[in-house]
Amino acid sequence: MTTAPVLYLSHGAPPLADDERWTAQLAEWSSDLPKPESVLMVSAHWEDAPTTLGSTTGAPLTYDFWGFPQKYYEVTYDAPAAPGLADDVTKLLTWPGHQVHRDEARGLDHGAYVPLKEMFPEADVPVLQMSMPTLDPRGLFEIGRRLAPLREQGTMIVGSGFTTHNLRWFNPRAGADALPPRASAEFDHWAQEAMKAQDVDSLLDFLDKAPAAHEAHPRTEHFAPLFVTLGAAYEAGGLDNKSVIDGFWFGLSKRSWQFS
Repeated sequence: MTTAPVLYLSHGAPPLADDERWTAQLAEWSSDLPKPESVLMVSAHWEDAPTTLGSTTGAPLTYDFWGFPQKYYEVTYDAPAAPGLADDVTKLLTWPGHQVHRDEARGLDHGAYVPLKEMFPEADVPVLQMSMPTLDPRGLFEIGRRLAPLREQGTMIVGSGFTTHNLRWFNPRAGADALPPRASAEFDHWAQEAMKAQDVDSLLDFLDKAPAAHEAHPRTEHFAPLFVTLGAAYEAGGLDNKSVIDGFWFGLSKRSWQFS
């Protein structure tokens, strides 16, 4: 079995489904990937300690957003559950002082199903979502390292966030393709160069190392899933990567990476 790749993607809000360019980019990306046996999804929209696993019994989607048109609350994504994967994750992430809980009532949130619906529209790949128990980069990196063996069984580990995420920049009247704020562009460029250099230490210390880091991420939950993917890639053979999607969406960097 081929070792599954690791992804960090910028997921967008529910209206991403109406963006023909971005949805086409996600679909093209998926067409170039080996079809995984399963997906372990770490979304910026689920923080819960201790580490918690979502439904393995088919709970409905979690519509974790407000004020959108009704059609976005009618989206479905009935991917198969992954109870075996949940058991494997539990074993890998259980050690003294670190336990794994289950929440069978929690379905996939929009950080999970919005991109997956574009990448695997037939919903035929089993999906398990896992919470982030911390926003500490090194803590998440260690979790990613421990999850690395899943890749050998065909599980694709996906961190779903946003490479820059400051909603004060979001201006629908300016249009999705408006020039990004300078801080967003500067952070995006820094992240691209740090990833090219495979500079793990700088990425882990991004709040101190990156230009405009506190503007690009007033709160760091949307960059945090990257550190799980970095750990999983690092432990399983290295940080060879490529930037698959770039550009900006309402001022936010949608840059996304694949680790092979």
